[in-house]
Amino acid sequence: MSNSDQKKQAVARAAIEYVEYDDIVGVGTGSTVDYFIEYLKPLKNKISGAVASSISTQEKLEANGIRVLDLNDVSDIPIYIDGADEVNPNLQLIKGGGGALTREKIIAGASNKFLCIVDESKVVDVLGKFPLPIEILPMARSFVAREIIKNKGMPVWRENFITDNGNLILDINHMDIIEPIKLEKDLNQIPGILTVGLFAERPADKVLVSNEKEVVELKKAN
Repeated sequence: MSNSDQKKQAVARAAIEYVEYDDIVGVGTGSTVDYFIEYLKPLKNKISGAVASSISTQEKLEANGIRVLDLNDVSDIPIYIDGADEVNPNLQLIKGGGGALTREKIIAGASNKFLCIVDESKVVDVLGKFPLPIEILPMARSFVAREIIKNKGMPVWRENFITDNGNLILDINHMDIIEPIKLEKDLNQIPGILTVGLFAERPADKVLVSNEKEVVELKKAN
């Protein structure tokens, strides 16, 4: 197992401590979350079930015997656990490298607590080195790309990729995101954008970070 995988495994194991008896657990998408699902398996009869952020995650949960619930049938999600592509000191995130940003954002918004699990390589001072994903309606691809260019971003169409919702992804390159909340709001005003992969207005509540030696909680700035 690579050093990176060991870190992902360690932080996923640490996240299990935050899952309580009878919880409905929101479960994200990605390689770190895949380890979390493995650790969740022994608790499958102690939790009430899980809400999945992607078809892939749903399949992995079901393969491990974990009951998957539809968000429409759930009134309360005590905790949502997911990874991120970047995390800043205010616990604001870039997510969507795997293309599941819309369902991830919905579940994060519906959850009482959002626990983000990452390895130290994902922690940055300023968001934006990782391309910012946005999910768009197919008919709006060229229009949205032109609007992004006006805002000094460089959009790249993620070709041969369709989201679980039947839409497309544009990845915005070369952005130093100094004001994440403002950018999130501004992008949300462009017709055709379904979801922006900035989790700034609703950041993580806690971030666990695995480094070479241990798993630590990222202390929020201020």
